[in-house]
Formats: sequence, structure tokens, C-alpha cells
Amino acid sequence: MKRALITGISGQDGSFLAELLLSKGYEVWGIIRRSSTSGTSRIDHILPQLKIVHGDMADDLSLLRAVQESEPDEVYNLAGQSQVMVSFRLPEYTSDVTATGAIRLLEILHRFRPGAHFYQASSSEMFGKVRETPQTETTPFHPRSPYAVAKVYAYHATRNFREAYGMFAVNGILYNHESERRSEEFVTRKITRAATRIKVGLQDLLKLGNLESKRDWGFAGDYMLGAWMMLQQDTPDDYVLATGETHSVREFVEYAFGLLNLDWTKYVEHDQSLVRPSEVDLLLGDASKAKRVLGWKPRVSFEELVRMMVNSDLRLAEEEASK
Repeated sequence: MKRALITGISGQDGSFLAELLLSKGYEVWGIIRRSSTSGTSRIDHILPQLKIVHGDMADDLSLLRAVQESEPDEVYNLAGQSQVMVSFRLPEYTSDVTATGAIRLLEILHRFRPGAHFYQASSSEMFGKVRETPQTETTPFHPRSPYAVAKVYAYHATRNFREAYGMFAVNGILYNHESERRSEEFVTRKITRAATRIKVGLQDLLKLGNLESKRDWGFAGDYMLGAWMMLQQDTPDDYVLATGETHSVREFVEYAFGLLNLDWTKYVEHDQSLVRPSEVDLLLGDASKAKRVLGWKPRVSFEELVRMMVNSDLRLAEEEASK
């Protein structure tokens, strides 16, 4: 039986990946931070099947203990401070857990578990002020936030450990991937949560920043399948995962509100405080390499994704209204 260790297992991606690995017969270990409140809602339904250890990406010793206890065949580093806007307010913390945290884990694996296959969750935000469209594995990076800068560091650290020590270490350059499990701080879930609460009379307005930003949005479950595929190859390499379609925040809003028969223009207000200090205007990925080498392709369309999120949040809103 293969063993996998997942950092950030209680997040959106971690929960989908844990489900996938369990379905494939893995023994799944996960690292979560010790906290005064439970943050396991996304994995509560599979918690009895998981082996949980407490740790923190800023704490070397806790990561070492997790690796020594789990003795993993595969390690998926999904942890980090992942909100772009928060990274402008907490740049040092973001760097410590997202950038230095990755190299802490890589160094521990190099010394104590060198044969393990390592997956680093890289981000399309690394492309930032894009040099070309669509972006591929060879497109130069131009990060536009402390979060993106930290991800670029972790990306190069992963490549360096692969080249310097022969480790099986890969970067998955994932474009925006969403689901009903997305945190409400992210714009897509913020939109579907607000639209459904407005529908049932629990909320009056939705405040958003830049409506013209364009993103390549896919389904998180599809992308975690791609992450697993990367670690099953004979040779480690880096891959872009994307749908190859781009949609603006405005389009997302229009479609989500339209599913609820609402005129979004009556409920959405612009809030300048939500606009990033340096914006990323357009992200569009080319996943040709992943399709060719891994046999991966996205299965859920943009419309299906929005519908899935709206339907889920409508149930939540109706439950909330009935209390």
C-alpha cells in the first residue's frame, strides 16, 4: 500500500486529493495546524480514514516528525498562505510559510526520505504581468504580489532540488480551480455565496473590486487528479494545468446571478479597497503538455462549475434562512 503525506489537507485541494488517494487504496496522512477551533469541515466525512498529524510549514521540527511518522512514498505540498490580497498585508508571513516552508520540506525529504515523489503546488499567479498569451511551462514569470513572489521561490527551489540531488520533484502550475469547497474569501465563492443569500433575502449587496480581471477557471477535483498523475510518471517534470478558456469576473457574476434569475447590476457595487495594489489582468493557460504526456484534460466546463457552486450555496442559503 502506498503512503501519501499531504500538507494543507484540510483545504479545498487537500480534501479532493485525499478523497482521490483513498479511492486508489493509499494510506493517507495529512498535516494540519493546531488551532483552538476545528478546521476540518472539508474532510470530516473521511476523517476516520485519514492519519492526521499536527504541524506547521514554519516549524522544521513538526515537518520532520510528520515525515518520519508517515514514511511517505508521495508528498503533496498544498499548504501556504494562499490569498493574494492578504499577502500584501502579510508579506513576511506569506514568504515564510509559502516560500521558505517549501524549502524546509524539500530539505527534510532530501535528508530523510530522498526516494519520495514530491509535488509542489505552483500557481498561474507566477506569470503575473504576462509576457505571452496563452502561458506555457516556458513562459517567463513576472509575479505581481508577495504571494506570487513566494510561489516563484518555491517553484525554483523544487527545480533546484530535482537538478542538484536527483529528487523526483515536480511543479504543478495550476490555474484558478474552484468548487463548492472554496473558501469564501476567494472571489468565485464570494460571488456564489452572496448571490444565493441575496436570492433568499439574507443579503442586499455584493462588493467587488476589479470586474474586468480575466481568469482561466477550472474544477478543483480535475486538477488534483492531474497532480496525482504527475507523480506517477517515470521522469519528474513541470506541468501547466488549465482549461484554455478565459472569463472575466464580470462574466462569472453575470452567469451566477443569471442562474438565480437575478439582475446582477442591481446588487453588485464596486469597492476600490478590494482592488490589488498591482493587478494581474489576464491569465490563460495552455495545458497541451499535460494532455500529451499525462493524458490529462479538464472534465468540468466553466458553466458546469458555476452551476455546481450556485446549487450548493443555494442549499446553504435556504438552510440559513429557515433557521
